[in-house]
Amino acid sequence: MKAEQYKRGSFTMPGEAGYEKLTLELAQKWGADVIRDCEGTKLSSELLSAGMDVYSTICIIREHNAFAQEHPQFQQQVFLESERVLCTADSVEIDLLSQYFTRQFEVNASSVPLWQVFDRTTGEELSREQWTFQESTAMVHITNAVQWHHYSVNFLAYRIWEEINMYNHVTNSWEKEPLRQLDPRYPQVREYLRNWLAAWCEEHPETDVVRFTSLFYNFVWIWGNDERNQHLFTDWASYDFTVSPLALEQFAQAYGYSLKAEDFINKGYRNPNHIAWKQKMVDYLWFTNTFVCSFGKELVDIVHRYGKKAYVFYDDSWVGMEPQSEAFKSIGFDGIIKCVFSGFEVRLCSSVPGSLTHELRLHPYLFPVGLGGAPTFKEGGKPALDAQLYWMHVRRALLRTPVDRIGLGGYLHLTEGFPEFVDTISDIAKQFRMIKELHQRSEVLKTPLKIGILTSWGKLRTWTCGGHYHEHPDLDLINILESLAGLPYEVEFLSFEEVNRKSLSTLDVIINAGFAGSSWSGGDHWKDDAVLSTLTEWVYEGGTFLGINEPSAVQGYANNLRMAPVLGIDIDDGRRLCHGVWKVEEKNEKGITFSLAKKDGVYLLEGSTEVLQAKEAIPVFTQRSFGRGKGIYLSEYRYSPQNTFALRSLLEQSAIRTSIFSSSNPFVDCAYFPATKTLVLANGSAEVQTVVVSIGNETRNEQVEGFGMRVLKL
Repeated sequence: MKAEQYKRGSFTMPGEAGYEKLTLELAQKWGADVIRDCEGTKLSSELLSAGMDVYSTICIIREHNAFAQEHPQFQQQVFLESERVLCTADSVEIDLLSQYFTRQFEVNASSVPLWQVFDRTTGEELSREQWTFQESTAMVHITNAVQWHHYSVNFLAYRIWEEINMYNHVTNSWEKEPLRQLDPRYPQVREYLRNWLAAWCEEHPETDVVRFTSLFYNFVWIWGNDERNQHLFTDWASYDFTVSPLALEQFAQAYGYSLKAEDFINKGYRNPNHIAWKQKMVDYLWFTNTFVCSFGKELVDIVHRYGKKAYVFYDDSWVGMEPQSEAFKSIGFDGIIKCVFSGFEVRLCSSVPGSLTHELRLHPYLFPVGLGGAPTFKEGGKPALDAQLYWMHVRRALLRTPVDRIGLGGYLHLTEGFPEFVDTISDIAKQFRMIKELHQRSEVLKTPLKIGILTSWGKLRTWTCGGHYHEHPDLDLINILESLAGLPYEVEFLSFEEVNRKSLSTLDVIINAGFAGSSWSGGDHWKDDAVLSTLTEWVYEGGTFLGINEPSAVQGYANNLRMAPVLGIDIDDGRRLCHGVWKVEEKNEKGITFSLAKKDGVYLLEGSTEVLQAKEAIPVFTQRSFGRGKGIYLSEYRYSPQNTFALRSLLEQSAIRTSIFSSSNPFVDCAYFPATKTLVLANGSAEVQTVVVSIGNETRNEQVEGFGMRVLKL
C-alpha cells in the first residue's frame, strides 16, 4: 500500500485561537479534515475558514449560570447520606455536609419531606417526630436516640458545580467561574434550552456538527472534603445524578409506586453498575431513559432544522441515553463519539446500532496531567509513549471491527515541545486510514466460534462493565472483554431473562465472570431454577460454560455456585471445615497455562474434574467433561497478551476451532481480509517481534517492529 494515499481524512483535531500557525501545521501533518473546539478553547475566524469541517462542542445543561442563579430550584440534585454519628447520650446532632466537598453540594432545604433518618445499627427508619432540621446550620437534631447506636440522614442536595467542569478546574488550576447545571426534567428548563439552542444555531452558521457533550445527566462523581479520600463514590453507569422531586413524582405516576431516598442510598452501598439492581431501580432506569431520549430528540430536531448534524459524546453526561436501548435510536443522532483507552471501548462504540458515524477520541487528552494525575504534557510526561501504549490496545479491536473516524481533544498548544508525540499521532492516523480502508474492501475473517457473555444487564451493557479499564482493573469481566475485543469471534451479550426466552443453540461458549452478588456474576438471578436447568441442558448437549471467580454464586442452595455440578468445583465459605477434600493432582497435557492467583475455598466436587493448574494445592484452572460439553473454571482473569493467547487456545480447543490464520506470538495480533487477500500483523509491544503465521497448512516467518503494523499481500 502506498503511504501517500493515507495522509488525509477521517481525523478530528482540536484547534485553539492564538495558535493558528501551530494548528494549521498540525492539521497538515495529521491530515485533519475536521477541527473542533474544547472546553476552555475557541476557534478563530482563520481556523474556521481553513477548509476543514467544524465540530462545535456544547454541554447543553451547563453554561447557563445566570438562569441557574435566577432559578436555583431547577439545578440538578442527588440524594446523599450524612456521616454516621454515634449516639453517646439520648440525642444526636448530624452535620449533613460534614464529609462532602461543599463547593459541589448545597442542601435542598425545601425537600425535607423526601428525607429519611435511619438508625443504622438496627436498620430501622425513625419517625418524623424524632428529628428536626435547622436550615441555618444544615444540621439535623435527633431525639429519643438509643445510646451506642449509629445514625445517619438521607437528604437531597443541589449539585452546584458541574462535575466535569469541576474536574477541569482542579486539573488545570482554572480561576474561571464554576459552571452550574440545569435539570431539563422541569418544563421551564426545557423551554429555556430549546430557545437557547435555536439561538445558538443561528449564531454559529460556520458549525457543521454540533457535538453534544453529552446530554443531561453525568455519571455519578461524589467528592469528599478530605484529600485522602477525595472521590467518595464514582460509577460510570449509576443513575444517582438524575433524581429530583419532580422525577420522583412523575415516576410514581408512571409506575404506580413511589421511590424513597433509601432506594438510592441502599444502606450506603448506593446502586453502582456492578451490583445486581432491584427491580424498582431497573424501572427507574427505563423511566429516565424514556425522558432523556424524548427530550434529546427535540434538541436534535432543532439542530437538523438549521442544516447541521448532531453527534453525541458517549461519556460524561451520557446517563439515561443508553445507546443499546430502542429509545436511543429515536433521538436521531448522526454520530457517536467515544473516548478510548482500551480495546473493549472501541467495541463499545462500534456496537452502537444505527447508521451513525462512529468516532473514537484517542488518548492522551491534551492536558498537563492524565486522569490518574501523572504528568502528560508537562515536565516528566511521555505523551508519545502514552499514545503508543493506548493505540496498541485500540488497534487490536480496530482490526476486528470498523469505525469511521479518530481524533484528539484538549489544548493543542501543549504539544509544543513534544515533537515525538506529533510524529506518533501522524503515524497512528495513517495506520487508522489503512485499517479503515481494509474494512471497506473486505470483511475480516472470523473464527467460527460464537460466545455469549451472561450478566444481569445483558445487551444493555454490551462491551462494557462500567467506565475505563484503569478505574476497575480488578474486575474479571472487564479483563475478559479486553481480551475478546481483539479476538476473531462473534460475541453476544445475554441477560438471564433471555436464557429462558431464547434458544442458546447458536452459542458455542457462555462466559459468566464476577464476584458473588455482582451484576456480572448475576446475584439473585441464579435463584431462577429454569435458568439453571436451561444452562445445564445446553452444556450437556455440547456447549462450554466458562466460569470465572465466583460464577453462578448465590447462597441458600446445596452448592455456593449453582453451576458447580457442571464445573466440577465449588467454593467453600467455611462451612465445610470438617469435610474431606479430593486430592488436587495437576495435569495439563494441552499445555494451556494462564497467569492466575489462588482463590481461597475452591475445592473439587469429585475426582473426574481435571486440574490443569493449581496454586498451593488449590485448583485455579479446571475442566470437566459434562455430557457432550464442558465446564471450565478460572479463579480469576487479568488481561495480558499471554493470558489472551491462552484464552484463545482454550476457547478453540474443541470441534473445528483451529484458525486458518493464526499467530504463534502472543504479542502479535493477526487479522486476515480475504476479499483482498491481505494479512495484517500488529505488534503490541515496544520490542521487535518474530512471529510464525499459520496460513492453512503453510507457515510464514515474519518480523514486526516495536508498536509496528505490517500489511502483507498474499
